Amino acid sequence: MITQASREIAVFSGSAHPELAEEICRHLGVPLRPVEIQRFANDCLEVQLQSNCRERDVFIIQPLVKPVQEHLVELLLMLDAARGASASRITAVIPHYSYARSDKKDAPRISIGGRLVADLLVTAGASRVLAMTLHSPQVHGFFSVPVDHLHALQELAKHFRQYDLSRATVVSPDLGNAKEASHFARLLGVQVAAGAKERFPDDRVQITSVIGEITGRDVIVLDDEIAKGSTVLELLDRLAELQPRSIRVACTHGLFAANAIERIGSRPEVLEIVCTNTVPVPEEERTEKLKILSIAPAMAEAIRRIHNGESVSALF
Repeated sequence: MITQASREIAVFSGSAHPELAEEICRHLGVPLRPVEIQRFANDCLEVQLQSNCRERDVFIIQPLVKPVQEHLVELLLMLDAARGASASRITAVIPHYSYARSDKKDAPRISIGGRLVADLLVTAGASRVLAMTLHSPQVHGFFSVPVDHLHALQELAKHFRQYDLSRATVVSPDLGNAKEASHFARLLGVQVAAGAKERFPDDRVQITSVIGEITGRDVIVLDDEIAKGSTVLELLDRLAELQPRSIRVACTHGLFAANAIERIGSRPEVLEIVCTNTVPVPEEERTEKLKILSIAPAMAEAIRRIHNGESVSALF
């Protein structure tokens, strides 16, 4: 028998990005339930979900952002707490799954962190995962529970449609992201190009050429995430040689480590840096060139559809 309680959504958030969780809840029209996180004298964490979970449809929102290991343990403990409190279903909402970059064994004796962390999440109690723009498609298959994989291309496309796109070209920094760049270019009705990238063992990046029409065009550089910005900066050097009319940089996950915003934004040819709020960007690191788009409406709609048993893929 389905009770009224089993139809109720209970949304919780860890400390990684409470502002995003609150915005998602506003779009859902439900309260963000309280969570108490304590640290013992031995540095261990304890998490208490301070709202009834019994037979509820529980959603726990926690991007894996720095300090990543701290926020991962918080998420594992929240999942375990919800399972122990007899939640009817537990969905881990992970706007940024940072371990997705550890998706293959490309050197001897290294761990595949993306798969290991996926196993940990399921073992802790996740019965479903909702994620945004995973680094590579195979990460979806690391999970032994259903995964709803969203992307932010619609939000990014809506932003760029305000500009004259008659001479625009979407540029992927490498061939690995070319499929996503092609999809984005189709949304905008523009051309697509890609860089030929090589990464060296010392983490140095070299882009030897750009395949596509660039000269005199308005370029939109699209990547899934920007961390240190090394790839984007290398691409900007190659693009400058081809003399585009303008350059804008866009990504889903704006990690912006090592002063990446400042280093990219200091290039006079870069008019704008666009990202979403899957990752919190501190106010003191923001610049006039940075534009942050919200993925809260998309996340809220996906949560609503999961709760109601509707198609999430229909969003795209």
